[in-house]
This record gives sequence, C-alpha cells and structure tokens, in this order.
Amino acid sequence: MDLLPFFQWMGSIPLSTYVLGHTWPAPIVQVIHLVAVAVFVGALIVVDMRLLGRGFTARPLADVARDAQPWLIGAFILLFITGLPSLTSTALKQYYSPFFWWKMEALLLGVIFTFTVRRKIIQSDEARLGSVWPKVVGIMSIAIWTSVTIGARLIGLMG
Repeated sequence: MDLLPFFQWMGSIPLSTYVLGHTWPAPIVQVIHLVAVAVFVGALIVVDMRLLGRGFTARPLADVARDAQPWLIGAFILLFITGLPSLTSTALKQYYSPFFWWKMEALLLGVIFTFTVRRKIIQSDEARLGSVWPKVVGIMSIAIWTSVTIGARLIGLMG
C-alpha cells in the first residue's frame, strides 16, 4: 500500500502551512511536545524501575503503576495532538525518512507492549511473578521506548 498520496495531502492541508508560515506556532508546539515526552518518559520509567526492583520498592507495584497511569495516558494523548502539526508540516520529509518509519514501527510496538504484556505483569500478584519476568518486562519497555526516541531524534538529525 502506497501512502505517498496521503502524505502529500497532509503536507497540503492548512494546518501545515499555518505551522510553517508563522513564527510562533512551530516552537510552541515543539515545546509542548517535549514537555509531554518528559512526562510520558517519567511515568514509564517510574514503573519500569519498580519492575527492575529499584525506586518506590516500599510501595506495591500495582499502586505505583496506578498512580503513574493518568500521567502516562495524558502525556501520550498530548504527544499525539502535538505530533500531528509537526507531522503535517514536514509530511514528505517524514515519508521519505527511514527513521520516521522506524519510529512509527517502534511506537506501535511500544503501545502494544505497554498496554498488553506490561499491563498484565503490573496487574499480577507480585509474589507470584518471581524476580525474572518483571525485570525482563522492565528492560523491554525501556528498550522499546528508547528506540522510539532515538528514531525521532534521527529524523531531525539525518531525516
């Protein structure tokens, strides 16, 4: 399936010309996006470190995850909202960048992993999990989401 026509259309919608044609919208959107990245990563890492047996070990894993979840989901929604103007303003650059596709594949994997495997481990009884599986899931989560951020950064550097 060729997505080029879709990306060409995205590059032509008024949102993309507005973002590129004015001084302040693009930097404001980028700042909000980066703050959302920080909140998202913070919510992820707090739980992942707990899975690795570090940080907040006096609290049950399920409690740490429950407290972090609104931040995780809220930041993810904000990332999506602020990512759209960035994507539309550079749609063809994104389309032709292998790093964009790497990021999108890693993002899809991250969302699936986070809301299936990771969630199942987090909601399980800690006493029955043992010491290996939580660590494997924590390391996998960190690796997948690091891959998303590396892909994103490489778009800007080598896009």
